[in-house]
Amino acid sequence: MLVSTLAVAGIAVTRLTASIHHGVHLQHVSGATAPPGVGAIAGGVNLLLVGTDTRTGQGGEFSTKDQLAGSSGAGNNDVTILLHIAQDHRSAMVVSFPRDLILNLPPCPAKNGGYYPASSNRMLNATLARGGLACPVLTIEKLTGITIPYAASISFDGVAAMSNAVGGVTVCVANSMKDTDTGIFLSAGNHTLQGGQALAFVRSRHGVGDGSDLGRISSQEVFLSALARKIESDGVLKNPLQLYSLANAAVQNMQLSDSLGSPDTMVSLALALKSVPLENIVMIQYPTGSSPAFPNRVVPIPNLDAAVNNALVNDLAVQLTGKTGRGAVLSTAPPVAPTPTPTPSATKGGKPVYAKEKGGIDRVVAPATNLTPLPAAVTGQSAAQQTCSKGSSK
Repeated sequence: MLVSTLAVAGIAVTRLTASIHHGVHLQHVSGATAPPGVGAIAGGVNLLLVGTDTRTGQGGEFSTKDQLAGSSGAGNNDVTILLHIAQDHRSAMVVSFPRDLILNLPPCPAKNGGYYPASSNRMLNATLARGGLACPVLTIEKLTGITIPYAASISFDGVAAMSNAVGGVTVCVANSMKDTDTGIFLSAGNHTLQGGQALAFVRSRHGVGDGSDLGRISSQEVFLSALARKIESDGVLKNPLQLYSLANAAVQNMQLSDSLGSPDTMVSLALALKSVPLENIVMIQYPTGSSPAFPNRVVPIPNLDAAVNNALVNDLAVQLTGKTGRGAVLSTAPPVAPTPTPTPSATKGGKPVYAKEKGGIDRVVAPATNLTPLPAAVTGQSAAQQTCSKGSSK
């Protein structure tokens, strides 16, 4: 059995390596370096995921003239999400940045060489079309003060394919959801979504809350937290073959930075989440507010974004004190049981001890991290919280 398992794993790695295309180079990051063996990557992780709204190459309903006129080529990064995994692998932050966020953009690389100059008062979702995947990375680095070595871009068909790869995600809808723009029609209750339905759910604005992008962000957190709980309950992070299967799906359906050029790197990044308790995976919306200078747009709120940036820069484990956001409500179902606190013997000199599991997978054993409370105006949820999308049929 062991021999056959290793053989299958070897085939998976070979196929995955062969299928990786030349990645996007992030300006300040050296070429991809595979970590030694198959274990959790050492230290912290910053990875930016952008979702493009391009219709190019999507086929089906997205191939009409009107759809292609709406967005083609690289498209707009209508979803921009930062994953920050702490150095000790005991906490993580998932930060969603509103697409309508007005920022001063840094210089970004042009397709044919050179740079586009810095630009003032531009929307965040214009950065992907402006300078490729490197541009939203540089923009979020400028905004937060952190370095982001890893990045990926996913399109509509990629979201559908990744939801299929995990076997669907069960989400809760508090009220009936109807959105003719995305084609999502759900009654109140729990629904297992994959493929086109999963895509329609995470894209929906008019079927969620007040119909805004900010409402959609908290609805997406409902989906992401449910995904995290599914991966935890299915033991995906403990199964190298399942991890390589997901990595293969990512390679086939995402544009990756060249720092993700090794299959072992992708698996090692996933394994860094293996020891993070669900209650310590905190998903937040980057704090923004309105401004008379930019109608129907949002701008950073200085004191609040400083608190979030400080947590990212200083690798702080955070605790939410605010609400779930515009597009989600707490479920009446009980939250996932907290992860048991390891014994004090799991540390040595105040540092976490890395133990080796079967298959060569690293496991961090450490006490629960001291949590820094975020201001109450910062909205979001933990992955352990059962939440429901605030459906709307307007």
